Amino acid sequence: MEKKNVWESLSPAKMKELEAFSGEYIDFLSRGKTERECTDLIVDMAEKAGYRELPAVMGKGDRLKPGSKVYAVNMNKSVILFNIGKKPLSAGMNILGAHIDSPRLDIKQIPVYEDGGFALLDTHYYGGIKKYQWVTIPLAIHGVVVKKDGTTVELNIGEDEDDPVFFVSDILIHMAQEQMEKKASKAVEGEDLDIIAANRPLVIKGGKKTGDKERVKEKVRGMLLDVLKKEYGIEEEDFISAELEVVPAGKAREAGFDRSMILSYGHDDRVCAFGSIKAFLDVEAPDRTSCCILTDKEEIGSVGATGMQSRFFENCVAEILNLVNREYSDLDLKRCLQNSAMLSSDVTSAFDPLYASAYDKKNAAYFGCGPAFSKFTGSRGKSGSNDANAEYIAHLRKIMDTDKVTFQTSELGKVDKGGGGTIAYILALYGMNVIDIGVPVLNMHAPWEAVSKADVYETYRGYVSFLRHCSI
Repeated sequence: MEKKNVWESLSPAKMKELEAFSGEYIDFLSRGKTERECTDLIVDMAEKAGYRELPAVMGKGDRLKPGSKVYAVNMNKSVILFNIGKKPLSAGMNILGAHIDSPRLDIKQIPVYEDGGFALLDTHYYGGIKKYQWVTIPLAIHGVVVKKDGTTVELNIGEDEDDPVFFVSDILIHMAQEQMEKKASKAVEGEDLDIIAANRPLVIKGGKKTGDKERVKEKVRGMLLDVLKKEYGIEEEDFISAELEVVPAGKAREAGFDRSMILSYGHDDRVCAFGSIKAFLDVEAPDRTSCCILTDKEEIGSVGATGMQSRFFENCVAEILNLVNREYSDLDLKRCLQNSAMLSSDVTSAFDPLYASAYDKKNAAYFGCGPAFSKFTGSRGKSGSNDANAEYIAHLRKIMDTDKVTFQTSELGKVDKGGGGTIAYILALYGMNVIDIGVPVLNMHAPWEAVSKADVYETYRGYVSFLRHCSI
């Protein structure tokens, strides 16, 4: 069965919309490199569209009714939004769910040390990465440092042209005989992904002062601590209560002579998150209540208080029901969740002609052919997978065809080679209809990933159609 290509069906008007949408997405990617930054951007978008924070609505005792728009933030790292529809919540919701965390390096709580004339920061990688891809590239530091008095220092170092950048060193090829004989997974060890942060020794003029002894002993480390204190107001002990993420430095860019692609850090899964929030905010007065979940921790199993496995989503739905019905019922909550339908929006692997042997070509996702529905993910014998039912898929096919949305289906590599997880199986536990759908990505989990502009735009259109028409 031949796949359709989005580019070949675009009218001049749609092409203009595509380019404008891609420009907005590039800006979102460049400004939102962490889950905290994405949360801030999403909240700004929501408030401009008239959404109110759920705790504030609860505090006033306001009742929610069709047309009410609310959002809730979880620990500044995930967001859930609701647009109350005309039908009762017991009929279920139409849910878009994506994650806003991406693979990266995290700075440890006791990170600063000196060795060989350098001051370094010790890191712990987050998510599935090929560690050798993170050496010798420009890196930036994003995040927060929270002091004991509750003061928060926000850091974003390495993105402006005048900012310094950081890097992880690698041994030169002339001396790399032993390294080159290792497996790729061992060529660079996790404990060797420490970033070089300073090289100049501290010079103390006017004699030693109280507390300077250690700084003089390790002068480069002393210089780093001195800069951190003077420029950012950070003491070494403040790293204990910091969340600092090391990410590739630089803005998202158009790629290819034809400018048909976007190269950036963090497509997985901010490409689906951006399309989801844009579609969600653009669909007014839905029949069924719309919900958009933008969550954290997917890259490490959706665990923790800000991951999809937490009770935050369920608790928010319970609060929504209470504000709509004025009388909470556990049975109403269960009915609402079971009768809901969800698109678990997450990227999939795009066919790569340089590694064709890893793919089943008939069932691979291709650049430019629109969002890819994955009936199941998991690995090998569908282990850890949500397997969507045929009736739900047929309903979605009809919706996409009605609005002339170009889409494709895919699996993540050959049966015994591929595999991956999303948040789909977690929501499926409620008994709702769930399927994975997302943008095909090249270089997935690498510092720089690539997507097609056509797929980014068409995925957004698919999300809009789902929110407007899904009724199963």
